Amino acid sequence: MGVVAGLSQVTRSYRADFPIFGREVNGRPLAYLDTAASAQKPRAVLDAMHEAYAYHYANVHRGVHTLGYEATAAFEAARGTVAHTINARSADEVVFVRGATEGINLLAASFGSRLVAGDAVVISELEHHANIVPWQMLREKCGIDLRIAPIGDDGALCLERFAALLTPGVRLVAVTHVSNVLGTVVPVSEVIRRAHACGSLVLIDGCQAIGHRSVDVRELDADFYVFSGHKAYGPTGIGVLWGKREILETLPPWQEGGEMIESVSFARTTFKKPTYRFEAGTPAIVEAIGLAAALEYVFAIGVPWIEAHERALTTYAIERLGRIDGVRVLPGGTGQAGILSFEMAGVHPHDIATVIDRSGVAVRAGHHCAQPLMSRLGVTATVRASVGLYTHEGDIDALADGLGCVREMFG
Repeated sequence: MGVVAGLSQVTRSYRADFPIFGREVNGRPLAYLDTAASAQKPRAVLDAMHEAYAYHYANVHRGVHTLGYEATAAFEAARGTVAHTINARSADEVVFVRGATEGINLLAASFGSRLVAGDAVVISELEHHANIVPWQMLREKCGIDLRIAPIGDDGALCLERFAALLTPGVRLVAVTHVSNVLGTVVPVSEVIRRAHACGSLVLIDGCQAIGHRSVDVRELDADFYVFSGHKAYGPTGIGVLWGKREILETLPPWQEGGEMIESVSFARTTFKKPTYRFEAGTPAIVEAIGLAAALEYVFAIGVPWIEAHERALTTYAIERLGRIDGVRVLPGGTGQAGILSFEMAGVHPHDIATVIDRSGVAVRAGHHCAQPLMSRLGVTATVRASVGLYTHEGDIDALADGLGCVREMFG
């Protein structure tokens, strides 16, 4: 039995935890290869959210009644679970946001309010729009210098050219942990080390890393780390901005109202300390509980196993797709994560995705919210296949078989 087959046999037992795989799509078993866009949800998450809504729901930090205490306890326990999962020093460093996009926008508004013309922010060619546009808006607002670290033809970040951008005026480096297009794994430890050496803070976008590889924010020594819950087998509408407490305490709020308020008079308002300072209004209570359930589920399986499984599947997929006439898999650097992009000569990616959907194969097609990266790669769009802990070799085979049908259809 091969490595992939052996790993996939284990995966089939986990697959039973996901109700969605009990259905068919277009009369075929579902081959879900769009985990990078949003992961499917295990029953543990669905049950935790149902339990919270059905029996313990109330607003948090407000009601002096039993349900209010229960909801608040569960919500804060979820914050503690997140902190434990990423090895934060304290739950006080975990800010609940709607997703990574909101977390980055929070920093652009709060930390960015301290920047002035001439200060520099460094991002990379691998970023998706959510880690480009907020900094562009800041450039238009206050004249920061937005610098772009290039990648090589192998899809990997050019570390030396990145380092050349690090001058004393750089205030923040904001880079992805894993590319949502190529699966490139950025050596974030080295990025952080070099950025700190020039006095810059570092934000890591961990959307495609959390739930797929170990994330230890203290070991990384990042200053900020963001991710979305729905990409880590949790619900939509919830995400995390983690930040070092001593830095969060220096930042101003970015939205006002609700639990972030300490006192208000018509003369002045004072704000609570982090993390509440950054959580205006009623938070996503049940979604936070669902996120905690997702992280507990993932870590009960074991992230090292998940990472090994996904890497083996990716290697298998690259080999299978490479045998199909006209298919070109874009390079994802050394140690590529469970995401790959490809194109097929003479066939638009949307046509490919539409045709193979008839076989129950779900992939993403388009620019993947990374149009500058598309330009760098010399393409307008690609097909993207991404795997999760529930993916097995049969899903990859279904993709390859579907592409064979596309080849026959379009010649």
